[in-house]
Amino acid sequence: MPTASHKAIRAVKRAGHEPSIHGTKLWRSSFLIMDYLHKNPPERADTVLDAGCGWGITGIWFAKRFGSQVVSMDADPDVFPYLDAVAALNKVKTTPLVDRFEKLKKKQLATFDLLVAADICFWDDLVKPVGKMIDKAIDAGVGQVVIADPERPTFHEMAEKAVRKHGGDVIDWSLKGKLKATGALLVINNQ
Repeated sequence: MPTASHKAIRAVKRAGHEPSIHGTKLWRSSFLIMDYLHKNPPERADTVLDAGCGWGITGIWFAKRFGSQVVSMDADPDVFPYLDAVAALNKVKTTPLVDRFEKLKKKQLATFDLLVAADICFWDDLVKPVGKMIDKAIDAGVGQVVIADPERPTFHEMAEKAVRKHGGDVIDWSLKGKLKATGALLVINNQ
């Protein structure tokens, strides 16, 4: 899990790649997902969609820990050189997908056991697209949805709507020690 000062990340920056939609670092909410699913392993994680992946650390963790086939999706193509560098450091690969939440089709989502996302509901205008992505994922039969956030009001608005519609829970979660992170998880089981 390299920081911006890691030589591999500095090399990507020197090559001129500059993400434009907040894909400029590892987001701590990713660690909340990894810790939660380490302690509560998913029933199935053969195929995973890491939506709004940024540098892709959550999907990379799945590829490494569970041997999952991971699709790393982001609307910003400039995050993928960073993701590739982090994946190479971890000796795994994921499949890149440049797409937006609202553009995902139910047919695409039907191929995944698990949908994970960290820090994806940071603007008011993301509440509806993220909610619709969750609706389509549940309708498509995705077995579990886990979305983490540092507890922005927009996340809670989206999560409350999703829980009313599909069940699930919003769980406070934190990490102490070397990696510190605090936030909430939206967890919907659809088995």
